[in-house]
Amino acid sequence: MDTVIYHNSLQNYLIAVGILLIGLLLIRLIKRALITWLKRKVAGTAGTFDDFIVEGLSDTIMPLLYYAVFFYALNTLVLPAWLDRALDVAGMFLWTFLITRLVIFAIRYFLQSYLQRRGRGAAVMQMRGITLILSVVLWSLAILFFINNLGYNVAAILTGLGIGGIAIALATQTILADLFNYFVLFLDRPFEVGDFIVVDDKSGTVEAIGIKTTRVKALTGEQLVFSNTDLTNSRLHNFKRMERRRIVFTFGVAYKTPKQKLERIPDIVREAVGAQEQTLFDRAHFVSYGDFSLIFEVVYFVLSDDYNLYMDIQQAINLHLYEAFQKEQIEFAFPTQNMILQKSTATPVDLDDDVSD
Repeated sequence: MDTVIYHNSLQNYLIAVGILLIGLLLIRLIKRALITWLKRKVAGTAGTFDDFIVEGLSDTIMPLLYYAVFFYALNTLVLPAWLDRALDVAGMFLWTFLITRLVIFAIRYFLQSYLQRRGRGAAVMQMRGITLILSVVLWSLAILFFINNLGYNVAAILTGLGIGGIAIALATQTILADLFNYFVLFLDRPFEVGDFIVVDDKSGTVEAIGIKTTRVKALTGEQLVFSNTDLTNSRLHNFKRMERRRIVFTFGVAYKTPKQKLERIPDIVREAVGAQEQTLFDRAHFVSYGDFSLIFEVVYFVLSDDYNLYMDIQQAINLHLYEAFQKEQIEFAFPTQNMILQKSTATPVDLDDDVSD
């Protein structure tokens, strides 16, 4: 037992091995007894705080326990300076890595829970871009922290990165603007995935909101790609949030229509609109004299944002008016032109007499 091998006796090696085995056994027991119990306790309750605890124990606490056992076992031995330094660096790296990962997981978990409580399930897809940006920032800070603890001058590194960062920022102004507007879209919520939007003369359903671009599925089938800056600077119509649709349409009847039948037309229109479900009649008026017709204007509401439902209702109203006008013998107007020929009564002029005079 007193035999010395590499500055440590055989007894010291056996003690280190014993500490290592006992520590690994205790960790295994903890993993079976505690984590397995927690997983059974919260089975089927995804998204709860207990799940966060289980995930934290599995991904952070357990690796740190393994490291602590190895570190304590090796510290019972006399180690070379380089190996002792390597253990310190490895421990520092492990702590930095695991704590950073735990912080990123916590941010992602609590942000997702907040969005789900607020009823913003569609924003969970968009949250991936936010967590990606936060992950890059946190990992960058973690790397700087690790380098600083190694004894290097972080200030000099940051100065060099700052000069290069200015050049990169000037060259990527458009990308940075889209990145900033991505946060605007996420926080201000002008639209979400699944909303039907109209931007200028383009329209479609939002498929994905990315860090730089937003993808929209057009009605004609192709995919439209907008930069986030274009969307925030445009007048955007979001039809998904429309609770009811206001409809205005006009039609014309012939000028020869009697006054009694003109007075009857608003009632006919009211009946046509009222016969449809999910509609609310507003008004119908003889609004103006057209070039070849007497023009009526109708306003009503469809109590839904479904465009196909609106078209079905409008078609039913048109058919109802067509049938009712046939019964009432009211004619729809069509473009006509009247040519008036007037016979001249002036006395003809004798051109020969004019010349002789």
